[in-house]
Amino acid sequence: MLFRFRSHAITHALVVSLILFGSLLAHAQAANDLGDAEGDAVKLFERGQDAHARRDYQLALRLYEEALKLRPEFPEAEYQRGAALQLLRRLPEAEAAYRRAVELRPDWAYPLSSLGALLLSDQRFEEAEKLLDRALEQGTLSLPLRVLAANLRLGQKSNSAALQVLLRVLQRATAKHSSAELWRERGSIEAALGNHGAALASYEQALKLNPQDHAALALRAQLRANKGDFEGALADAQAALRLAPNDGALSLQVIDIYLQAGKREEARRAWAALDAETKRRPEASALHNALLSCEETPENRAALEKALTETPRDAQLLACVGAAYRRADPTRSLEFYRRAAEIEPKNVDLAVGYTAALVQARRFEEAAIIARRVLAVAPERYEAHANLATALYELKRFPEALVEFRWLAEAKPDLATVYFFIATAHDFLGQYAEALTAYETFLARADAQANQLEIEKVNLRLPTLRNQVKRGEGAKQKKGM
Repeated sequence: MLFRFRSHAITHALVVSLILFGSLLAHAQAANDLGDAEGDAVKLFERGQDAHARRDYQLALRLYEEALKLRPEFPEAEYQRGAALQLLRRLPEAEAAYRRAVELRPDWAYPLSSLGALLLSDQRFEEAEKLLDRALEQGTLSLPLRVLAANLRLGQKSNSAALQVLLRVLQRATAKHSSAELWRERGSIEAALGNHGAALASYEQALKLNPQDHAALALRAQLRANKGDFEGALADAQAALRLAPNDGALSLQVIDIYLQAGKREEARRAWAALDAETKRRPEASALHNALLSCEETPENRAALEKALTETPRDAQLLACVGAAYRRADPTRSLEFYRRAAEIEPKNVDLAVGYTAALVQARRFEEAAIIARRVLAVAPERYEAHANLATALYELKRFPEALVEFRWLAEAKPDLATVYFFIATAHDFLGQYAEALTAYETFLARADAQANQLEIEKVNLRLPTLRNQVKRGEGAKQKKGM
């Protein structure tokens, strides 16, 4: 469930940032001794940026074009015109505008990287690679290139060819420039391509160049958490948060890693300390659901179902509601688990929960079928073996159940209850000698309080069973059973 650093408005963030950057350039131009026409062009350009920030791209485009009529050699206006055209999905025109901006200012990283990104998305890899190389010759990672990398990472497998191009560009750039930002972005691309060792090395190089790079720390935390190194991940995420204490995304990442590490109380305390604005972030809702207890109380069930009205297709939350109803209303519990499993059919945890709910609802045939499916992909999953063993036992398919119970006994030899079921299964099959051995093993491991009922049953059965064994009664167990 790892929280990902991703923007839900990447394009808008890019546009706003570009506008701010362009505004600085425009003001610098306006500070010169410009003629009336050029001064008017700058004013039109600034009005265009205001419209751009309001997402009125048609108006922004018209204002940029009016500015260019007054001042044809105006690279900032040409570049912003290209950005507006791209947002309007007029891609050939956007490409032409970016090319004109590059012609007017060949060493400006922004139009170079924007044009390269546009070509890369169109799978024109060779020219895109050359343009991105030129952009990075400036020694910094320009914003369009960062946004491009973020978009490619979100696509990952579907964009693997483009990711490889971008990685080659960043490899050449990091060989020439000592830039923490370049190394950090290189690591993120390597991670997206599945090369975690290389990504870790790149993040460490970024932090060597700039120990205060909280973004590199956060990315390394994500990588470590993915590999199960929760201690290292928490150390990185907390260090990043200390460097940027007002960054809501970092606060949420710490909570998510706490949850993955099984530190629910720490996660709850961190959540309680969050400000209201961070709790309203879109990515916060999944964490909030994960923090909800699955406790089987009426109050908790009400809270969970209220949360479910806000996110009705949250599979984890559905499973939590299912767990909260498991004993109180097995039929209702089963329905929540079924919905969760349908949303994420390949999620083994949800399939295991669904199987347990089927057992609780005494739908043993279905439980056995799903448990076997789970074991086909996760053969060591203890809960799946336990669900299958119980279902088979209740179906009186004792030879099959014994196979599962023996697996459980080998996996957890100190669990006394397993031996009770092994014993009773043998007993039902008339295999009295094997039943006697298992009953005695059960009594040796049983807890006087926790297993009181089973102990009483065994003590009542043992005298008769011992006599039956002495007389040689009962069926003989077949070899291999």
